Amino acid sequence: MNHMHHHNQQDQNFLNKIAFLDSRQRERLIPPETLISQMPIQKNHTLLDVGAGSGFFTIPMAESTFSKVYAMDPDRRMLSVIEEKAKEKELTNIELIQDYIENISIQNSSVDFVMASLILHEVSSLTKALTIIYEVLKAGGHLLCLEYEKDDLIIEGPPMSIRIGSEELEKGLSATGFDIVEKTKINDAIYTVLAVKKEK
Repeated sequence: MNHMHHHNQQDQNFLNKIAFLDSRQRERLIPPETLISQMPIQKNHTLLDVGAGSGFFTIPMAESTFSKVYAMDPDRRMLSVIEEKAKEKELTNIELIQDYIENISIQNSSVDFVMASLILHEVSSLTKALTIIYEVLKAGGHLLCLEYEKDDLIIEGPPMSIRIGSEELEKGLSATGFDIVEKTKINDAIYTVLAVKKEK
C-alpha cells in the first residue's frame, strides 16, 4: 500500500508552494545570489531574513558572511526546508526563529543587514514592522525591501488591496527614520528599496 495517498491536501499544497518558491522561474526573476552580492554586506556582518520562507535569500545570505544569519518565519515547515538546505551546503551559521516579525526577540542594534522580501504586505502594521526592524539594526545598518508594485496592470502577485506601493513604502521608511539609498525596479511587477539606519 502506498502511503503517499494518505498525505492530506494541506501537505500537498505546502509542497506545491515550496516547489513554486524554489522554481527556476523565480531564480530567473531575481537570482538571489546576484541581489545579495550587490548589497552592502561584509564578511563579519550579522544578517536577518525576516520573511525567510524556503530560504531563497537566507542561503545566499549565509554564504556571504562568516557571522550569524537569523532566518525568521512563523511556519515551522518552512524553517525545516531551510535547515535541510543548510545541511546540504554545510552552512552552520543560520539560526532559525519561528515567529512573526511583530514578536521579534533579537537584541536592539545588533544586526547589520535585514532582508524583507515579500513580507511587509503581510504584516498587521507597516509602521510597527519598520520600527521593529529599525530598532534591531545597528546605526549604519541596511534594510532591503522587496515588494510588488501597487499597479492595477499587474495581475500576478498578492491581492492589490494589500500591496504596498513603492511610494507608500518610501514614506513609511522615511517616517521611521531610515534614509532611502536606492530604489530598483526588478521587473514590471517587483521593486526593491534599499534603506539605511542613519548614524546618530
